[in-house]
Amino acid sequence: MTQGVERASPALELGRVRGDLELQQILDLQRRNLVRNLDAPSVAAQGFVTVEHTLDVLRRMHDLEPSIVARASASLAGYALVMPVACRPFVPALEPMFQRLEKLGRRFYVMGQICIDRPWRGRGVFDALYQAHRELLRDRYDLVVTEVSARNPRSLRAHLRVGFQELERYRDATDEWILIGWDWSASVNRPGASGSPDG
Repeated sequence: MTQGVERASPALELGRVRGDLELQQILDLQRRNLVRNLDAPSVAAQGFVTVEHTLDVLRRMHDLEPSIVARASASLAGYALVMPVACRPFVPALEPMFQRLEKLGRRFYVMGQICIDRPWRGRGVFDALYQAHRELLRDRYDLVVTEVSARNPRSLRAHLRVGFQELERYRDATDEWILIGWDWSASVNRPGASGSPDG
């Protein structure tokens, strides 16, 4: 268990996805939090996810680089999807983001989506998932990037708290996006799980 997880909750275990059962649990949690499945007050107060994956896509992503999950007994408290650049063709809706990332010229991957189950929000799971990403992936990547809908200020605040910085804002056919990155190669990295409030 990582140090950040112990602070989040001793009942949690963080690690890589173990197989199809956890991939299905990711899809179930994702479905419950898709913007189209939430009412307006929930979207405003709790945030949301935008992209819906399939089991096949998650399996192909998992084959390249398993995603990170927070386990609470037999269920998931949250997940954070790992999308190496090789996953680019798997989710066509993310193509505008990948086009912008071509200029980075760095070892990076995309954090494809993060979601915390409602009972676990505000308990350190968000920060712990990102600390696990950093611990497990920083030997192969210098930077993790993601994008957040401008309509999702809760998520943006949580990402900035962990250490992400804004790279660019743009609009595509679906939304206005804020492209953000957390540079692990920088000499000073803010640890997200140490003493900060959680998302």
